[in-house]
Amino acid sequence: MRPDLVRGNLDLLVLAVLARRPAHGYAVIEALRERSGGQLDLPEGTVYPALHRLEAAGHLASEESVVDGRRRRTYAVTRDGLAVIDARKDEWRRFARVVELVTGGTA
Repeated sequence: MRPDLVRGNLDLLVLAVLARRPAHGYAVIEALRERSGGQLDLPEGTVYPALHRLEAAGHLASEESVVDGRRRRTYAVTRDGLAVIDARKDEWRRFARVVELVTGGTA
């Protein structure tokens, strides 16, 4: 999948994964890979900045813990994040319909 297609939708994808349950960064990467059938195999350098950006915006909250002697930050979607998911999903659906109409699909 082209990186520019992911870039504009990464926040929605990350929030959607975390809406199911809180997770640490690597688990988010794995969930994106699994839920996309391997189409989204994103590097840490893409996902971790998104997690930090979403937390700074108030869409995620995080908690730090120690697991097997290693510090781990777990992220969870906030109420504001849930509202963002709903708005962005609606926006994505409208955009997908427009692309289908313009390219000759049957939206």
